[in-house]
Amino acid sequence: MIEIWQEIYSSLRRNKLRTFLTGFAVAWGIFMLIVLLGSGNGLIHAFEANSEEMAMNSVRVTGGRTGKAYDGLKEGRRIQLDNKDVRITAAQFSDHIIGVGARVYQSGVNLIKGTEYVSTSFSGVYPNYMEIERVKITEGRFINDIDLRERRKVIVLNAKTAELLFPREGAIGQFVSGNGVAYQIVGVYTDRGDSDSREAYIPFSTLQIIYNKGDKLNNLFFTTKNLTTEKDNEAFVEQYRKVINANHRVDPTDTGGLWIWNRFMQYLQQQTATFVLRLAIWIIGIFTLLSGIVGVSNIMLITVRERTREFGIRKALGAKPRSILFLVVIESIFITALFGYIGMVLGIGVTELMNMVIGNQTMSTGMWEETVFTNPTVGVDVAIQATLTLVIAGTLAGLFPAWKAVNISPIEALRAD
Repeated sequence: MIEIWQEIYSSLRRNKLRTFLTGFAVAWGIFMLIVLLGSGNGLIHAFEANSEEMAMNSVRVTGGRTGKAYDGLKEGRRIQLDNKDVRITAAQFSDHIIGVGARVYQSGVNLIKGTEYVSTSFSGVYPNYMEIERVKITEGRFINDIDLRERRKVIVLNAKTAELLFPREGAIGQFVSGNGVAYQIVGVYTDRGDSDSREAYIPFSTLQIIYNKGDKLNNLFFTTKNLTTEKDNEAFVEQYRKVINANHRVDPTDTGGLWIWNRFMQYLQQQTATFVLRLAIWIIGIFTLLSGIVGVSNIMLITVRERTREFGIRKALGAKPRSILFLVVIESIFITALFGYIGMVLGIGVTELMNMVIGNQTMSTGMWEETVFTNPTVGVDVAIQATLTLVIAGTLAGLFPAWKAVNISPIEALRAD
C-alpha cells in the first residue's frame, strides 16, 4: 500500500501545474456550490423569519372601488366594510373559517400622562388580531372577549410609548388620557421593530362608539381551515367575494370592490419560489462540479497515455490487472478528495464570514422593518454530503481511464512512444 502512495505522489509531483489546475477546478466547484447554497439559505431564512409568529392561514379583506356598474349604481363607487360583513363571514363560511375579526382606525390621538404626551393612532381590534399579526405581548395581556363585549376603555401600548409616558414606573394598571378619554393600560407589546411605531390597541367595539364610527370598519380578517391547495383557496376567495359583493350591491364578478389578501396563497407561491431557487442553485452547483470531474477524468486519461509503456511492462512482468485499476482509481479519488475538502472548508469559511458581515440585513417598508437576508450558512452535514458525492463522482471519473489502462496489451504498450 505504501508503494501505491509513493507512486501517486511521484506522479503528481511530476505534473504539478496540471494537478494543481485540475484540483483547482474540483475545489472551485464544491466552493461555489456551498457559497450558492449559503446565499440561497440567507434568502429562505429571511422569509421564514418574516413569517415567524404570524398565522399563514389568514385572510385580510379591505373595501375598494367598484369596477363595474351594477343594479342601477355607477362604477367607481367606494365600498366600506361594516359589521354585517363580519356576521356574514362567520355564519356562511363556518366550514372554512376558524375565527373572524375586524379592525377600525383612528388617527391623530394624543396620549397624555402628566406632563408627558405621545401622538399616536388607535386600532380597534378583536382578540384574535394577535394570532394573525406579529404582535408580541411583553407585559400584561392583549384585548380579550370581555373587553369587546363590555366595551371597556382598556388599552395596549407599544413598548416605546410606554417607556416615554412612564419612564420611572411600570405602565400596567396605570391610566392614560386619549383625546379626553381615560384608558387603563392592560398590556405592553413589541412589533416588527419599526422605531417609529406608536400604534395602540383598544377594543373594536369601544373605538366604534367613542369615535362615532357607526357600524363601519377598515378591514376584516379571519383564519381559514381545510384549504390546503391553491385551487381550494381560489375557489373559496371567489365564493367569498360573491357573498360580500352581494351585501354591498356589487357585481359578483367585480374584483375591484374588495381587496382580498390571502396570506396562505402568498405562502404557497413563496414555497414554490423557494423550491425553484434551491433547484437552480443545485443545478448551477452540480454543473460547476461536473466541470471539475471532467477535468479529473481528462488528467487521468493523459496520465494513462503517458504511462502506457510502464503499464505494459508491469503486465509483462506479471502485474495483475486489478492492481493497475486500483492504482489509477486511487489517484483519481485522492485528487478529488483532497481538493474537494479544501473547497468545502473554504466554502464554509466564506458563508460564516457572510453571516458575520451581512448576516442580518433588514429593509424598511415605511411601516415596519422586513428581514431580507439572514443566516447565510450551510450545515456541515450538507457540505460533507456534497463532498462525498464529489468523491464518488471522482471515483467514477477515474474508472474509464483505469479500465483503458487495464486493457492495454503488453506488446502494444511496449511499442508505444
